Amino acid sequence: MEHNVQTMAEYARKAARQLAAVSAESRNAALLAIADGIAANKAEIMEANALDVAQATEEKLSAPLLSRLKVTDQKCDRMIEGLRALAKLPDPLGRVQYAKELTPGLELYRVACPIGVIGVIFESRPDALVQISSLCLKSGNAVLLKGGKEALRTNIVLTRIIREATEKAGIPAGWCDLLQSREDVSEMLKLHKLIDLIIPRGSNAFVEYIMQNSQIPVLGHAEGLCHVYVDENIDLQQAVKVAVDSKTQNLSVCNAAETMLVHRAVAGEFLPLVAEQLKEKGTELRGDARTQALIDCLPATEEDWHTEYLDSIISIKVVDSMEEAIEHINAYGSHHTDSILSTDAAKADRFMTLVDSADVFWNCSTRFSDGFLFGFGAEVGIATGKIHARGPMGMEGLCTYKYRLYGSGQTLTELNNGTISLTHSDLPLQLPEA
Repeated sequence: MEHNVQTMAEYARKAARQLAAVSAESRNAALLAIADGIAANKAEIMEANALDVAQATEEKLSAPLLSRLKVTDQKCDRMIEGLRALAKLPDPLGRVQYAKELTPGLELYRVACPIGVIGVIFESRPDALVQISSLCLKSGNAVLLKGGKEALRTNIVLTRIIREATEKAGIPAGWCDLLQSREDVSEMLKLHKLIDLIIPRGSNAFVEYIMQNSQIPVLGHAEGLCHVYVDENIDLQQAVKVAVDSKTQNLSVCNAAETMLVHRAVAGEFLPLVAEQLKEKGTELRGDARTQALIDCLPATEEDWHTEYLDSIISIKVVDSMEEAIEHINAYGSHHTDSILSTDAAKADRFMTLVDSADVFWNCSTRFSDGFLFGFGAEVGIATGKIHARGPMGMEGLCTYKYRLYGSGQTLTELNNGTISLTHSDLPLQLPEA
């Protein structure tokens, strides 16, 4: 049944209140039902996606974005695998995070619970719709989804499959719905009494726009301007391998490296080797003056240091010290993912301490910044802010908590007159038996 955004949000609010009490077993069964639904409807999904891809090609969508849009048989299998893996993970709800006896017979527990209704605006990646909705289901949240317009046909089919599968599995109707236009997003942003959190994935400017146009709390998943810093102390072949993978393994993702910073002491040896391999993979190199003196590349401009290319381009700068590299990353980066390549453990520790990013890595590719790879089952996105959730945001990032206080008739009057007194004794991190 078609309905407007206000009605969608009202259904979602009602469903969220019911979903908070749905057992982990039922939520996991629903995830498996979605996996089965995708497997049974692969042909329909790919047929709708082919129409989306054809239109996007005609409208000259860039090659990296077309790659993200296209649903292959392999991508369908990965969606199914992700859903089944998520169903096996421990339940994030009901976990006791803090437990104290305030006074004998009066026990306080801080317990994980769903946020409620979440609105997620994301790019033209149909598999993201499955990941986001499944994480919301696992964590007991209702969700309103808005994907990129290029993927609309595919997203409509996927949303229908998800709704049908989960409703048959006993999940409250209306817990998941799809917005289809910019006008729908504008309407959603007004519904601060029905929606608890907005998660926009996109550029910094887009996230800022959402923040300025809604009273709903916003958790921004902004662009990924990621760096690889090559220290003066390196395993040369390992450093080349990791740097190339960080840039070229997948161009159109937010955790691909966009800038490489190279210590001057190793630049003469490292840059010709890495440049050769990057060029073999079709990468355009842009460098500062010292880089240009060592390898054949285009000149880098000030704008390059600010740019998330999502394309076969990388900017390179030679630096005099790790401190200069850290300063550059903190000034130009997006606080997403930055990696140091070094054999010096003390320097790596200092880099990871001082770089102000959600993910800081040592001797490994920036491409490992991913919720599935981190063992979260999947991710809603990479949160680059510092409040509530940071880095790959899995099901725990979609939870908040409430305090439960279990008493046996205690009153504050008794505390104030000395009849009872505070003990603040630690308790086991588990709720009392009913």
